[in-house]
Amino acid sequence: MAGIEEADGADDLKHRAYWGNCIPSSSGLDNQVSREQVTFDLGAVMVDCEHLDGVQDACHLLDQNLTDLNQKLGTCLFAYSAYSDQVGVLFNNIHAKLNSFQSSLSDGEKEKQKDRSETFLVKELPSLAREVARVEAVRVYAETALKLDSLVGDIEDAVSSTVNRNLRKQASSQNSEGEVRFAAINALKLAEDVITNVSKTRPQWSRLVLAVDYRVDRALAMLRPQTIADYRSLLTSLNWPPPLSTLNPSNLGEKKSLESPNLLFTMHGDLKKHYCDGFLALCKLQELQTQRKSRQLQGHHGEFTLRQPLWAIEELVNPISIASQRHFTKWVDKPELIFALVYKITRDYVDSMDELLQPLVDEAMLSGYSCREEWISAMVTSLSTYMAKELFPVYINQLHEENHSQAKISWLHFIDLMISFDKKVKSLVAQSGITLSIDEDFNMQKISSLSVFCDRPDWLDLWAKIELSDAVDKLTPVIEDEKNWSMEVKESGLVLGSEAYRSPAISSAFLRHLSSIIERCRAIPNVRMRSRFIRLAAAPIIHRFLDFLLLKCQEAEGLTALTDDDALIKVTKSINGSRYVESVLKEWCEEVFFLEMGLDGENNSSGIIDEEIHDLERFRSEWVEKLSKVVFRGFDACSHEYIKNKKQWMEKTEEGWAVSRSFIGALDYVQAKMSTLEMNLNKMDFVSVWRSLASAIDSLFFNGIFMSNAKFYDGGVDRLDNDMTVLFGVFKSWCLRPEGFFPKSSEGLKLLKMGDKQTRGSVEGGERWIKMNMIRHLTITEVERILKSRVYNN
Repeated sequence: MAGIEEADGADDLKHRAYWGNCIPSSSGLDNQVSREQVTFDLGAVMVDCEHLDGVQDACHLLDQNLTDLNQKLGTCLFAYSAYSDQVGVLFNNIHAKLNSFQSSLSDGEKEKQKDRSETFLVKELPSLAREVARVEAVRVYAETALKLDSLVGDIEDAVSSTVNRNLRKQASSQNSEGEVRFAAINALKLAEDVITNVSKTRPQWSRLVLAVDYRVDRALAMLRPQTIADYRSLLTSLNWPPPLSTLNPSNLGEKKSLESPNLLFTMHGDLKKHYCDGFLALCKLQELQTQRKSRQLQGHHGEFTLRQPLWAIEELVNPISIASQRHFTKWVDKPELIFALVYKITRDYVDSMDELLQPLVDEAMLSGYSCREEWISAMVTSLSTYMAKELFPVYINQLHEENHSQAKISWLHFIDLMISFDKKVKSLVAQSGITLSIDEDFNMQKISSLSVFCDRPDWLDLWAKIELSDAVDKLTPVIEDEKNWSMEVKESGLVLGSEAYRSPAISSAFLRHLSSIIERCRAIPNVRMRSRFIRLAAAPIIHRFLDFLLLKCQEAEGLTALTDDDALIKVTKSINGSRYVESVLKEWCEEVFFLEMGLDGENNSSGIIDEEIHDLERFRSEWVEKLSKVVFRGFDACSHEYIKNKKQWMEKTEEGWAVSRSFIGALDYVQAKMSTLEMNLNKMDFVSVWRSLASAIDSLFFNGIFMSNAKFYDGGVDRLDNDMTVLFGVFKSWCLRPEGFFPKSSEGLKLLKMGDKQTRGSVEGGERWIKMNMIRHLTITEVERILKSRVYNN
């Protein structure tokens, strides 16, 4: 104001002091006065002027005052503008002096300033930031603690109200009671969301989380039992469980029972609303507990323990289970009635699970739960529990009594009932139209009565032992019937192209019993248990079959050393049976059922019956080799004189004979034996026999004739050529180019048939000469010996 006073003079100061409150701002508000002043002047005029002349005088006075105000305002604005220009000049001078001062600083001063800046950035600034972060953390911690304390307080109040209201038994306030319970559950949900967020973002606040969890657990310990008790009272008001006393063996097979209507569908009005609220409250509590356990077990690999049955469905099933057991005790000798009753109850109420209760589960956001599956699972579990406690001990005691055979029949009949029941239960699960994970071991066990064996492996071992004993008893008369060893399998559906194996009927009988055991094993709802069962019941049958095959072969070999055709035929039948069973087992092992068991950890990623298949392959290969050796020994004996006669290679072929007479017997023997084997042995193994025989004869001829230091004249070469041609003709029935299976003899004959000019340079040429003449199976030494044995006639 000093600049304004200097510009306007001392007289203007008084005017500004008076009118300063009347001027709102210096933004060009012309022809305006303060509202208070105008109101005051108008009031004075209205009071003093009672006539028109007085009003005119007052208006004139106001106009004069307004004109004076406008003049004063213009003067003030002009003075303020001059003052503003002066302030701008002062700031410009300050800025110029600062720039001048900065430019006048020396380099040493700049370095000191830089050091001070670096010290501040490196030492002081981080500590300041940490302190700020600590203060912020304390603030957030305090706010979170206060929020959680408020939420937990609301929870405790709501839980206390629910419990006290129930203790006072105020039946008329069920609606308000449900509202209070849902308020407690919602408060629990909010608190859990906050704790979950704290656990993820502030793991160091573990004590705060533990303190809140302690108080929440205490609240849940009161809320859950009370909610379950209220739910049970609702079931009682529904007359649950449904009446079972009218059921009898004659009406268990009916589609629907008129005597026991679906009580869940008959609910109406407030009763239905109260029941749905109770069901929903239990589901929400379970979802909350699942969320809490998931948070508490995070990082501890405990997720597998989170899956629990649906509490509300369990409360439905438990009364039915207790009521059903009164009927079960009367039907110990008729287990088919027990399974029929459980299936009937399960089937009659399964639709209400989808239509009435599943929407409530979805509303509670219980992910991964199907009411249909939970209902079926709970019913099957109650049945399995009863069987484990009451029925199986009875059957086990019967096995230790004198009538053991009848006890085995009863056991196997009971197993058949369980398998049939499980198939029908699976069909109920599949009817939901929703793809359920029933292929997993855990879910399979929930809906299978055979899950009792997963908890009792000793009972599984006993079952496998009974299955094996029953199969052996049924196979014994089949094995003793010699017709089953001579007759071939006819039109078997176990494997495509079975007629090519020429397998005896005994192999088909073994496979039928083995297939029956495997089919029953498929119902076991656990991969490891299935694998265990296969090893105990199925694998011994394969070993027993192999033992019988080996015994038959050894009997044939021991009697005649396989020199007669009957003995050869017996061996071929055993080989055919082994080949057939081996092929069937390999096809089975390609199924997912066997692949899953092969991938089980206990089997080291190998097939469940790979060992048995390898035993069959080893047996077959050993006896195929024996057949070829037996034929070769006979051929060797028949051709002994022919091989040892070295003089014949210096003579011409006998007149009228296309082959040496001493070689005819050996050829007839080979042809006769191979014809017998071809007629009785399967095609695959017969190929192995004649190829092995050809390789052995090739070695015999090459070592006994070509490497015998005999002398070959032209006539002897022609004789040997004719003999070899006839020998190749015997094997030509089974291949197009038989000389390829006699590589050394063929190449030796080729060298003997070479002319003198063609063999020149063979010694000097060595490897190069051998390659040029397409000799692949003989060494240089062998080539030289054969060429030296050739005598060319003049």
